[in-house]
Amino acid sequence: MKFLNRKTNIDFMSRRNIALVFSTILIIASIVTLSTRGLNFGLDFTGGTLIEVGYPSAPDTTEVRERLTSAGFDSIVQTFGAATDIVVRIPPTEVEESSAELSSRVLAALSEGVEGEIEMRRVEFVGPQVGEELAEQGILAVIYAMVGVFLYVMFRFQWRFSVGAVAALFHDIIISMGVISLAQIEFDLTVVAAILAVVGYSLNDTIVLFDRIRENFPRYRKRQPIEVVNTSINETLSRTLMTSTTTLIVLIALFVFGGEIIHGFAFTLIVGVVIGTYSSIYVASNVLLTLGVSKYDLMEVEKEGATLDARP
Repeated sequence: MKFLNRKTNIDFMSRRNIALVFSTILIIASIVTLSTRGLNFGLDFTGGTLIEVGYPSAPDTTEVRERLTSAGFDSIVQTFGAATDIVVRIPPTEVEESSAELSSRVLAALSEGVEGEIEMRRVEFVGPQVGEELAEQGILAVIYAMVGVFLYVMFRFQWRFSVGAVAALFHDIIISMGVISLAQIEFDLTVVAAILAVVGYSLNDTIVLFDRIRENFPRYRKRQPIEVVNTSINETLSRTLMTSTTTLIVLIALFVFGGEIIHGFAFTLIVGVVIGTYSSIYVASNVLLTLGVSKYDLMEVEKEGATLDARP
């Protein structure tokens, strides 16, 4: 099944310098955003208590927050799914208190002045030490993935391809995290899982393109490297667009209908798929050409007396 009904002949690499400037601006903007706004770390990393309650009617979150502040709680109040569902996040305190005692005090504070009964849905507690360990493990998971990708691509292709693949993944991760920081999406373990999924998606897209480039260098021996790369991109373009479009349809459906709990995961993957599709063309391939990949890096040694079947 093809996304495009006709063969394309787009000169992608003629715009590689513009793409390089664009990517550099995005990376710098993402680093600045991460430095100034930071990440909105969720309970998984900060530690603390999460309490979900259900109101008989939709409450005013500002009033709920003020009521908790008056009761001595430093809290974050958000709606969760339906307008009647509220999530209260309380950071860890110096006073040792069980989650049952804390949730009871929070429920008592929320029940003041409210007609009807407030239902306690769930209570989750994460210690600060556990949150710190999870943050460290999440960072290590991304680093291990990058190292594994570099070694795998170098083994399967050539070192220039490894550098191109890792550059594209670094590009995707930094920009995705910059967008997460800008939108202040809650950064929890599901978002870390989404970032690792972005690594896998982007790598898959890049490997498909690299495999076609490796096939085409011996096939079009009289062509310049930039022509071979352009031809390879056009030959895989239909597959790339089909994969990206169908994936985005599913992710948008998850983001819209999946509920609050999956918003961060779906949002991160939507950004990652868009950036990953772009990077496989304009980052990974651009790095290959910058490092001077040529037919001599990929051609098999010809046997003596063999006839070269070169195409124009």
